[in-house]
Amino acid sequence: MTVPPPIVAPSILAADFARLADEVRAVEPAADWLHVDVMDNHFVPNLTIGLPVVQSLRAVTEIPFDVHLMITDPRRWAPGYADAGAYNVTFHAEACDDPVALAKDLRSAGAKAGLAIDRDTPIEPYLELLPSFDTLLIMTIKAGFGGQRFLPQLLDKVRAARRHVDSGHLELRIEVDGGIAADTIEQAAAAGADAFVAGTAVYGADDPAEAVRRLRGLAERAMTGA
Repeated sequence: MTVPPPIVAPSILAADFARLADEVRAVEPAADWLHVDVMDNHFVPNLTIGLPVVQSLRAVTEIPFDVHLMITDPRRWAPGYADAGAYNVTFHAEACDDPVALAKDLRSAGAKAGLAIDRDTPIEPYLELLPSFDTLLIMTIKAGFGGQRFLPQLLDKVRAARRHVDSGHLELRIEVDGGIAADTIEQAAAAGADAFVAGTAVYGADDPAEAVRRLRGLAERAMTGA
């Protein structure tokens, strides 16, 4: 099976919110996706940004938006992000009673559909749903806060998902989010992830675009066994 090239998605949760357009442009030369964390102060304790900000940012960059909805009632809100031009819209399994139906709605609205699994949620009940999705986002921290320490034991979920995807020959990105940096991305890639959300590791660097390139190179090396 051909190994797809890794995707690195800088998370604007770690960017300077007073300069969001400039922060997006800083990674534009290198980023594959732009990860946008939407938190509602209900599903998770924090409150971040919503649809108006996504609509405004969509007008200033061509980077595909990878929108991660950490919200209650995603069935109500998720299609709006697809309509706003998001490339991929991911919602949490824990917040949705019919993930497959919402995935269909997102695809009908023109977006890829992603399913997110939080730190304490077993992955096994959701493996059979994966043919309905384009992305599986596995949290390697507890959803809701940036800057947390990477939890390597959660890579067991990545390994389980990779086995299932490969055995079923599914076309699915396995994305990891939480604590991804130069010292952790190779572990995640070796476990079977092929898309990587990086916040502080990118926006805390002197050259965010170069940080993205470095992370991608590390992931490529681990994915190909070079």
